[in-house]
Amino acid sequence: MFLRLNFKKRNKDMVHLFSQQGYNIALDSASGAVHVLTGIAAEMLRLLKPPLAPVCPVGVRYALAKYPAEDVAEAYSDLYSLYEDGMLFSEDMKGVAPASDAARIPVKSMCLHVSHDCNMRCRYCFAGTGSFRRERSLMDTGTAKKAIDFLLEKSGPIRNLELDFFGGEPLMNFGVVKEAVRYGREREKELGKNIRFTITTNGTLLDDESIAFINENMYNVVLSIDGRKEVNDRIRTYTDGSGTYDDILPLYRKLVESRTSGTYYVRGTYTRENLDFSKDVLSLADAGFDQISVEPVVLPPSDPLSIREEDLPVLFSEYEKLTEAMIVRYREGRAFNFFHFMVDLDAGPCVYKRIKGCGSGSEYVAVTPDGDVYPCHQFVEHTEFRLGSIFDPDGLDNELRSSFAKCNICTNPECSGCWVKYFCGGGCAANNYNSSGDITVPYRIACELERKRVECALVLKAATSE
Repeated sequence: MFLRLNFKKRNKDMVHLFSQQGYNIALDSASGAVHVLTGIAAEMLRLLKPPLAPVCPVGVRYALAKYPAEDVAEAYSDLYSLYEDGMLFSEDMKGVAPASDAARIPVKSMCLHVSHDCNMRCRYCFAGTGSFRRERSLMDTGTAKKAIDFLLEKSGPIRNLELDFFGGEPLMNFGVVKEAVRYGREREKELGKNIRFTITTNGTLLDDESIAFINENMYNVVLSIDGRKEVNDRIRTYTDGSGTYDDILPLYRKLVESRTSGTYYVRGTYTRENLDFSKDVLSLADAGFDQISVEPVVLPPSDPLSIREEDLPVLFSEYEKLTEAMIVRYREGRAFNFFHFMVDLDAGPCVYKRIKGCGSGSEYVAVTPDGDVYPCHQFVEHTEFRLGSIFDPDGLDNELRSSFAKCNICTNPECSGCWVKYFCGGGCAANNYNSSGDITVPYRIACELERKRVECALVLKAATSE
């Protein structure tokens, strides 16, 4: 009767039941158990409320009288077994919350802004075309080294650290990137730590030297491209307005084909001008990439490129189209990963990570070319969120850091009743702030899209587990 996908427990008090692509799927949010149900079991589950009794309630038997009595009894027996095993209507976790005293929270991830300049002029750029709405500048070697020292010092007992070279376009300051990696490797050996380096690039400055360096030294590389040529070149242009697609695509292919270790993904952004973004995802897959992310733009509602609530039905349909296409390609031996469908149900992140999300402002910080520290790369243009400086580490604003540490699903009443909360960790503080002016108020469009993406991820998991 069941294809059971019983995964590591996750703890929650509600069951989310939905149907898509011919599958009836129930997620017990608290335990993390996922069940693929027959039609009768799904219909029955919609009628049940905890606590469950050993015998099927009379009202449920009556409501399902169109089915043979023995089938109804069998379906209830199976559902009750799941309930008894703690995989259906399980209780939400109690008394678990991340630390909110920022002075005690180690910093383990850093976004290093080696360049506040860019050779492109993307229309949706949150960073003010690379300058973060400041004077264009590049980080010097001394500041980069000091930032690494800061990360190593502030990480406390944490051994595995992450550092992302970011911009603007970081390859405009490639010399500092290379020197920072060299210095980081020296210091991590001294302290018995491990720094996983990442670089995010628009690809226009890639050459044989930088490709070789990235593939040798970067644990991950993020390659920006928006999908179809006409979509990419309408948004992602050089300073003279010309498109970038034809220049970067062969360079990305060369980098990926020569990459023997570490991870990568091509990352795009969809806007109101390409709500049919599933075509962009599939175009990237057809171009030979198997690690893909295409994400919604976040802009003020007045911007013509911004996603609006009335666009949600179209976007839901696009995610379902993408799911269907990925199932077909999986069965044809042409599978690829889509970032927002990559839900690890077997293990996944720890409970702490599921509660607090990315940790921006507390565990994760961004450092500007002049050494200022911000909660993340998306807050750099907002000077009111400046946390301090790497040149004055004792002067970090721990009160402000604590306000970010408190941004989690345990403290946010709008998250408490949401079945997807343990997948999103409360969402993005920057998106919340940009949409409402408050880092604690969830961005509704992002919430709706996250719920749909997790549904699609579960369907994909079910289809590829048969």
